[in-house]
Amino acid sequence: MDWERSRAAVPRFEFLAEAGSTNDELREAASGADAAEWGHGAVLVTDNQTRGRGRLGRVWLAPTGKTLAISMLLRPELPGGASFPADAYGWIPLIAGAAMTEAVRRAVEPYLQPPEPSSPEPDAGREASTRRRKRNERVEESGQPDGSGGVDIELKWPNDVLVSGYKICGILSELLPDSGAVIVGAGLNLTLDEHDLPTLTSTSLLLVTGERPDADAVLADYLATFLELFDAFASSGADAAASGVADRVTALCGTIGSEVRVELPGDRELLGRAERLDADGRLVVIERENGEPWSVAAGDVTHLRY
Repeated sequence: MDWERSRAAVPRFEFLAEAGSTNDELREAASGADAAEWGHGAVLVTDNQTRGRGRLGRVWLAPTGKTLAISMLLRPELPGGASFPADAYGWIPLIAGAAMTEAVRRAVEPYLQPPEPSSPEPDAGREASTRRRKRNERVEESGQPDGSGGVDIELKWPNDVLVSGYKICGILSELLPDSGAVIVGAGLNLTLDEHDLPTLTSTSLLLVTGERPDADAVLADYLATFLELFDAFASSGADAAASGVADRVTALCGTIGSEVRVELPGDRELLGRAERLDADGRLVVIERENGEPWSVAAGDVTHLRY
């Protein structure tokens, strides 16, 4: 694959046949002797990442060719070259998550309508039909609302994209403190089948749609949307409300309005209802016991069903 659309979406695009971690590879490139060649919006991608990681140092492994590991370099600055405010960095993973949520939605939407009755299917058609049936069974098991053809695609604060409650993408942002640059890594499940899934709460575009996805189309959509949203955010002075980023993220975030359990640093736990995002992108949770609001900047969030 030549990744023609993805190359056109960003200033620099490099596809690696194999990488330990695309975030590590991009950090080295962006901080090394040739750092000037790696500008804002540069991207590294592989479908064979051997030492991927998620939040809290968790290992992220996947079979070769069935997922994409995507890392984008941001060099944030305000109009006129002013420094990017420290409290604005919290919006970056949310912007990436919103972009990926929208890209996944657009990739899945054509498959949500039930197929028209047709003549007996050839073998390939029967395989796709079987995958779609399994996808429908997974949706029914999830207990999610039956909107959009039974598939609910949403952002889970702060860094996951879920399809009917199943994780299809995780996002990890890393700050380069010497330069103020940020590397945003995303792992997207493309063609994992039931035997490949890393957890029982994971899914892939293949399992959701019953068809092999156009990886270049999905990736190009994500990259273009991410840059569009981030550049609008920066151009507005990193004002999430004025740029429209706050409304866009809020509309996509399934965590808001949900009962949640938040695992906080220091082995603490918060139970309550996620009410909104604050001006810095933190999750405001109304504690169940006393009704007090908490602004959560970091923590593992679980959506509860009670």
